Amino acid sequence: MTVILNQTFTGVGIGAVLLLIALGLSLTFGQMGVINMAHGEFIMAGAYTAYLLQTVIGGAGVSLLVSLPIAFAVAGAMGALLEWLLIRRLYARPLDTLLATWGVSLLLQQAARDLFGAPNVQVSAPDWLTGHIVLVGGDHPLTLAHSRLFILLLAVIAVVALAAGLRMTATGRRIRAVVQHRELAEASGIPTGRVDRTTFLIGSGLAGVAGVALTLVGPIGPTMGTNIIIDAFLVIVVGGIGRLRGAVIAALVLGVLQAVLEYSTTVSVAKVTVLVAIVAFLRWRPQGMYTLRTRSLV
Repeated sequence: MTVILNQTFTGVGIGAVLLLIALGLSLTFGQMGVINMAHGEFIMAGAYTAYLLQTVIGGAGVSLLVSLPIAFAVAGAMGALLEWLLIRRLYARPLDTLLATWGVSLLLQQAARDLFGAPNVQVSAPDWLTGHIVLVGGDHPLTLAHSRLFILLLAVIAVVALAAGLRMTATGRRIRAVVQHRELAEASGIPTGRVDRTTFLIGSGLAGVAGVALTLVGPIGPTMGTNIIIDAFLVIVVGGIGRLRGAVIAALVLGVLQAVLEYSTTVSVAKVTVLVAIVAFLRWRPQGMYTLRTRSLV
């Protein structure tokens, strides 16, 4: 039983990481229809922000907490700039956004190599995140790593803040109006261009927060975004495009499934099995777990 609980908690930790990665993408891809292949590089920007702040501030604990809002601002500004310079000319052309943002991701990767070097770097975790909690002792103790608990807490805060912002603020209501029907929202006087830029800023900023969280999992490097962007898209597609609740459930389910399979097989076999399960699920339910309700004149 403790082995099962350990793997379940490991899976929830993996799911929390997946959720943080996919949360910003649920806005830019799920709600705006933009296939942003540079989303992974915004995650990378957040991770390198934590790395730079640790070299400047010194204390791992203080630098980690300070890097969260700064990484949100840095990645959010990059996303808003990308939307203003490029994406706003490509709405309703998803394949063009894929190709354009893929080129941007290559440019950002090369910029990271020029600035920080090609080898991966490590961000030191603070002392209060290096230990673990032992709930059950014996031959198979149930342990909860502090770093995984912190990432889980961060994911919960991000989901609650995003859901509350979309539902209770004027900006959130404008975002939902534009998602449901852009033309009607524009005819009602909503500045859709400004709403699009704000949405991209929020989604990209959440990617920066995910990058800070990933520094607690392993080393960071210029290609870290490429390694995780596919997982983020899978979470969004399985959960249902544009559905925050679906993204939460899909991330946790895929994380637990991957952890259980890794324990009984190998990492490679687990990833292949999860991918096959996703394909089978989408064959049965192509729209994902939940569908987005829209308004239409026809």
